[in-house]
Amino acid sequence: MSSRRSTALASLAGMALVLPLAACGGDDGEQRTITVLAAASLTETFTTLASDFEAAHEGVRVRLAFDSSATLAEQAVGGAPADVLATADTTTMDSATDALAADPQVFATNTMVLVVPADNPAGIRSFDDLGPGVDYVVCVDTAPCGKVAAALLSSADPGAEPASLEVDVKAVLAKVTSGEADAGLVYASDAVAAGDAVTTVEVPGADAQVTTYPIAPLDQSQDAELARQFVDLVLDEEGQQVLQDAGFGAP
Repeated sequence: MSSRRSTALASLAGMALVLPLAACGGDDGEQRTITVLAAASLTETFTTLASDFEAAHEGVRVRLAFDSSATLAEQAVGGAPADVLATADTTTMDSATDALAADPQVFATNTMVLVVPADNPAGIRSFDDLGPGVDYVVCVDTAPCGKVAAALLSSADPGAEPASLEVDVKAVLAKVTSGEADAGLVYASDAVAAGDAVTTVEVPGADAQVTTYPIAPLDQSQDAELARQFVDLVLDEEGQQVLQDAGFGAP
């Protein structure tokens, strides 16, 4: 086994979120498993879709691995044992072209919002309040959420640098909901997922920085049929409804 593939295998094994085995009719010998690599902002929706997929496919397990899109694309190209890749921008998906078994298809869009803790201790009412003395956080600029945040901050020029750069959008959200940050730039769908734990503040120019989500099966898939069927679920009416209910925009 090559060192690059060994690194990819080790990295994938260390990912934070792996769905537990769902109740299935078959035993271990009959079970089929697919692994889906998905951007962190898809955590809630893909967890729901994976459960729906398992319910509709007896004896099938869907393992989910969530991380920054850039990290996942790198792992896919490195040969990580996975079947489907879903990223939070087309540029990152393009970087994984060598690992794709089919052309990527766009399945959702998103825009960025500012969230503050429900009690809003810093008294932030508008994007203009991100000035000196306010601890706000954004994604690292290698992540799609970080690229969008950088573009929005460049236009607005709040006069203060972010207090920290987080690995992905869920890490940004966690800083806000835990009270470690006064505010954070996240996707609209993340604000929906956080519910009453945050208050949403509109970001000027966000509509001009739309994030586009593509999905594709991977060359290294050991079950191309199941991989294609999972992609189909995300793209069909059922999958689209789950995404839109979670705050994502249509493709």
